[in-house]
Amino acid sequence: MKTSSSRRTFLKKSVLAVSAALALSSGIYSTSAMALGEPEKPDLKFGFIKLTDMAPLAIAYEKGFFEDEGLYVQLEAQANWKVLLDRVIDGQLDGAHMLAGQPIAATIGYGTKANVITPLSMDLNGNAITVSNKTWEAMKPHVEMEGGKPKHPISAAALKPVVQQYKNEGKPFKMGMVFPVSTHNYELRYWLAAGGLKPGFYAPEKGNTAGTLDADVLLSVTPPPQMPATMEAGTIEGYCVGEPWNQQAVFKGIGVPVISDNSIQTNNPEKVFGLREDFYTQYPNTTIRVVKAMIRAAKWLDEENNKNRPEAVKILSKPNFVGADYKVIANSMTGTFEYEKGDKRSEPDFNVFFRYNATYPYYSDAIWYMTQMRRWGQISEYKPDSWYTDMAKKVYRPDIYKMAVAELIKDGVMQKSEFAEVMTTDGFRGVQNDFMDGIPYDGSKPNAYIDSLKIGLKGQDKL
Repeated sequence: MKTSSSRRTFLKKSVLAVSAALALSSGIYSTSAMALGEPEKPDLKFGFIKLTDMAPLAIAYEKGFFEDEGLYVQLEAQANWKVLLDRVIDGQLDGAHMLAGQPIAATIGYGTKANVITPLSMDLNGNAITVSNKTWEAMKPHVEMEGGKPKHPISAAALKPVVQQYKNEGKPFKMGMVFPVSTHNYELRYWLAAGGLKPGFYAPEKGNTAGTLDADVLLSVTPPPQMPATMEAGTIEGYCVGEPWNQQAVFKGIGVPVISDNSIQTNNPEKVFGLREDFYTQYPNTTIRVVKAMIRAAKWLDEENNKNRPEAVKILSKPNFVGADYKVIANSMTGTFEYEKGDKRSEPDFNVFFRYNATYPYYSDAIWYMTQMRRWGQISEYKPDSWYTDMAKKVYRPDIYKMAVAELIKDGVMQKSEFAEVMTTDGFRGVQNDFMDGIPYDGSKPNAYIDSLKIGLKGQDKL
């Protein structure tokens, strides 16, 4: 849609002041602290996976927010998460819609070693766990009912006797997730473990990267758009994925979503925008302008009680973005979610892009993902609490975020009051009591949290 012939002119500003960057990274906030220069690299290519939570990229593109920053962006769908990450690392992509675990894993050296950062969280929530019709019928006698309908949230304890029956018959019970360091993997594992099922361990030092050691449920990787067909073929009995691929199972009549990730943890941090650290070093003005555009897009998606969501769904349904049917995407993006066929419930926060400080890259969010990596063996050895904090600060970059916000406020596009909380935070959310099993999480005490979880590695445990 956007071409160089349609580029907008903008006022040339002075080069980014180093002192301002240092001031903001130290937590000092002033809307006049910096003067942002022109983008050093205006022509950019960003990658994404065909999921509704790539919306901030699509909206920043379609509504001209990138062009307002002098940026001329190509958005390109990628085959899977590994291809996407590899192409960011080798420079074929300038940045991408990423799983929160991808920049973290790359930086700590799990998989491909590279310094990847995130200056922006793209959304909260947006995932669900779906099971096949056959599995749902077997689970249903163990699900508590309320007013003739299943009572939510549904615990994996209802799945436990189904898995046991498979064991009795000598058959493996298989489920899909999208990538080993995906939010979906950790959410599915959390749900299973909270219900008393073991999702298996990784042992990278022994060459075992399947994550199925000592597992009651065998988890494997399936790309998001292929989830419904893979389940329909009987290869897996269920999966955890983002939208629209849970609602697609409902529309096709092949499966039933049993829980959304917002019910596993309220306002669960989801995707991030990821780019190489050296990209930011080389192109700081460009990076800040990208973040500005995406914050504006996130606000547009949520403003006035999601009034723009129908337009967003129309954009996302285009084949060059998500490419699913309008009705399938609208089922979650417009504030409802359908579980069992006909059981449509109001879920206004199923997708959150700006509310609840959704765009801010909290250190404690990064640390939670690392606690799950340690819990399931991807981090194979004990690490002190300070290690988790240090790694989080390498990857999550609120200093860049704050510079972008300062510019948005100076431009008159957004208000200081919209960022009052995050501009004074130390990057930690405090104690969170919003997980389905009631176990509190304190990002400043990761080892105490790991040890409090019933199933998983603890302390000095090694496989």
